[in-house]
Amino acid sequence: MAAGLLLRVVGLCFWLVLSFRGSSVAVSATAVAPAPAPGTGCDAVMVDARAAVAETDEAFVCATLDWWPPEKCDYGTCAWGLAGLLNLDLSSKILLNAVKAFSPIKLRLGGSLQDFLVYGTGSTGEPCLPFTKNTSAMFGFTQGCLPMHRWDELNAFFHKSGAQIIFGLNALNGRVPMPDGSLGGPWDYTNADSFIRYTVEKGYDMYGWELGNELGGTGVGARIDADQYSADVITLNQIVDKAYQGSKPQVIAPGSFFDAAWFTEFVGKTKPNQVDVITHHIYNLGPGVDTHLIDKILDPSYLDGEASTFSSLQGILKSAGTSAVAWVGEAGGAYNSGHHLVTDAFVFSFWFLDQLGMSAKYDTKSYCRQTLVGGNYGLLNTTTFEPNPDYYSALLWHRLMGTKVLSTTFNGTNKIRAYTHCARDSEGITLLLINLSGNSTNHIYVTSEGAHEDMHPYSSKEHRSFRRIPKLSEAAKLTREEYHLTPKDGNLQSQHMLLNGNVLATDANGGIPKLEPVQVEGTQPITVGPYSIVFAHIPSFYATACR
Repeated sequence: MAAGLLLRVVGLCFWLVLSFRGSSVAVSATAVAPAPAPGTGCDAVMVDARAAVAETDEAFVCATLDWWPPEKCDYGTCAWGLAGLLNLDLSSKILLNAVKAFSPIKLRLGGSLQDFLVYGTGSTGEPCLPFTKNTSAMFGFTQGCLPMHRWDELNAFFHKSGAQIIFGLNALNGRVPMPDGSLGGPWDYTNADSFIRYTVEKGYDMYGWELGNELGGTGVGARIDADQYSADVITLNQIVDKAYQGSKPQVIAPGSFFDAAWFTEFVGKTKPNQVDVITHHIYNLGPGVDTHLIDKILDPSYLDGEASTFSSLQGILKSAGTSAVAWVGEAGGAYNSGHHLVTDAFVFSFWFLDQLGMSAKYDTKSYCRQTLVGGNYGLLNTTTFEPNPDYYSALLWHRLMGTKVLSTTFNGTNKIRAYTHCARDSEGITLLLINLSGNSTNHIYVTSEGAHEDMHPYSSKEHRSFRRIPKLSEAAKLTREEYHLTPKDGNLQSQHMLLNGNVLATDANGGIPKLEPVQVEGTQPITVGPYSIVFAHIPSFYATACR
């Protein structure tokens, strides 16, 4: 096809593939698209292949485990069962296989009760007793204790599963009430120090130590001002330095809801290297009892609202001159244990994957989902450990989306959310497409920018914009892998996810199913059905950023 003809049909949909071979660059249209079906539209995703806009950790996906006892109830529903860390059945084959499937996944141990947890190392001189229900206490429970034999059992499981562990320490020991309503006084680290030393002596591998849970900014239940918190984190850094010889775990804080002024002060007083990771929490959908959760999840304007938090924190870190990086330390979407058949159902993958894609664009290094198991927002069922839909969404992200994030724009409806990363452990790119509409099927072509015109041996001044057009027989050899996710029976509140039309479920031995793609000819658009999610791995897209 002559370039002149292509200029006349440039308004049509076609898929552009970047091919980078050594010192040459070729941008080629695999084919002029066949006419789309009536009423389905003709849309394109533009991927900037020139440079990554951000980069995540290799183990970007993270999940939490919490301390809640079975008596934890919200709105008359007790959704935690035996999922708390003191009660969790560590012998479950499904649980072990679910964690191992990531190889690795970060697990953050913490939550509201971590600031009321002491460690049974003998340093307190008190008996090691579990949490007890007490409606007059903050969060409804008395102080609890982690016996060291349970810590040993947990670490045996973590070692076997290959998980990377972040432990949230109690930051309230030693505090006194202040006139402004906050808690002041220096952190009493005696018990925490003995626990860290016990962990080191046992040889337990820790990815990080985090101080406190939701005590920054206005706090949740209690708050500590940024000046005091900064001093306490510097103390934790010194404790970790002293306890570890050579390579040491990350020092992480504050595990709080984002408050720009508080975070700015905290980052400024711990720079350049007193803290490794700045964590914030996200429950932007409101309380789990909200009857409009699904409406919010399907509203692109509502989803966009969280971008300002990611952008603001990224700006604070850049301007402060700190080595610290940003994580989402806990995110369950809807607080107070979520909402059954929403936050543990297919529809929640729209929110969850959009959060992963959006946060990664703003240089978030890791994203911890509340929870791995527990409440109504677990990746796994609280009693059977059978994966909920979001588990498979997280696993596909982990296996397909590499660390480098590419700028991506979509020219059609705002009901399509689009994110692109360099492919993980493979050539090309992986594109994530989320269709929030239940009425439209979109046929989407991938276009690109970023070719170096002066490097292409076939380029001329007249026709540099389009380069060489391959023959159809050549184009047909270009294939991609697609993973289409839909709810069983078309029910958004289903707890069963279909991959390319097949129900995902563990086998008789608790094994996680294989996640197999369908092969699609490169001449075809990516078809995104109503209320569906598509991961498309395009190995023939050779981006400069992905070298």
